[in-house]
Amino acid sequence: MTTITPSTFRPTQPRTVRAGRAQDAHTSDYTALAKEIKAAGLLERRPRWYAVRTVVLAAAVALGFVLLFTLGQTWWQLLVAVYFSVVFTQIAFLAHDSAHRQMFESGKRNEWFSRVIGNLFVGLSYGWWMTKHSKHHANPNTMGKDGDIRPGAIIFTQEDAAPVSGLHAKIMAKQGWFFLPILLLSGADLHVSAVKAVLGAEPVKHRVSEGILLAIRLIGFPVLVLLALGPVLGAAFLVVQVAAFGLYMGGSFAPNHKGMPLIGENEKVDFLRRQVLTSRNISGRWVVPTAMGGLNYQVEHHLFPNMPSVNLRKARPIVQRYCADLGVPYTETTFLQSYGIIIRYLHKVGVKSADPFDCPLAATYRAAA
Repeated sequence: MTTITPSTFRPTQPRTVRAGRAQDAHTSDYTALAKEIKAAGLLERRPRWYAVRTVVLAAAVALGFVLLFTLGQTWWQLLVAVYFSVVFTQIAFLAHDSAHRQMFESGKRNEWFSRVIGNLFVGLSYGWWMTKHSKHHANPNTMGKDGDIRPGAIIFTQEDAAPVSGLHAKIMAKQGWFFLPILLLSGADLHVSAVKAVLGAEPVKHRVSEGILLAIRLIGFPVLVLLALGPVLGAAFLVVQVAAFGLYMGGSFAPNHKGMPLIGENEKVDFLRRQVLTSRNISGRWVVPTAMGGLNYQVEHHLFPNMPSVNLRKARPIVQRYCADLGVPYTETTFLQSYGIIIRYLHKVGVKSADPFDCPLAATYRAAA
């Protein structure tokens, strides 16, 4: 098991950016791995798995509404709110898989399945998310290109932290400790971003369809909750549901890349190394893959985004061995270890003490150059 705690990675070494034979060899590295993965049958669709998963989640949604309308006006309903957050996040994982064309042979079926369940059940705009997520997959942890590391409530890079001053700088210095509380607000932020997107802030295909589905979810669901529980308990239910959804959703995606090496906007890195060096796997038995929708196998997912998530665990030993043979660092930690890395990294950025030369990964590549 390898744990890496880099602050930033600038792959300027000849081994990475040199044109000609070296770069061609790096390109062939991924081709050879892809052939091995395909030969193992790991890129084949798993329709039965996804059918069962869809039915189970549909039943889970139905159970949630049964509980909502039968338990009555009791504060135990707040547990039902948390339950809905878990179910909605699991549906988001399913929409994620479909958006990556893991479920159906037809691209349109994948697109519409993800669009319908993403907007109607999760409350996220498929069009907005797809644009954002595609850029992330193309350039993970790449400054100026990956929207997931753009500055906002949290500053992720030393470059973005440098010009911050005054009260903002004092708050930023504590951002490592604010990270988890901020995740409680991320659910509301996702809903707001979805609404802004379908109202015309960004280009969205099938805007009208998404708007209708999104309105049913973001207006219809709260109305049902308020009718069932009344204004006070209903409002508390909705606050808990959105906060728990943000914590679960954001908490599942954050360990995958936060605190991993960053790549300069104009740096050239071949596909295999770009995906592996910036991604982190989360170890654990069946509980972790189930809770994270298979996204704990982030290295494999980034290398083969259209691989059914249930197959990622089978790809893991192949990718681990292959990376070991190439000498490419493969990162895997426990869930708690990953958050320790993230919080320490954000603290370094916040106090502006992150040193671009303290990255073990950068040192490894510099030594090999």
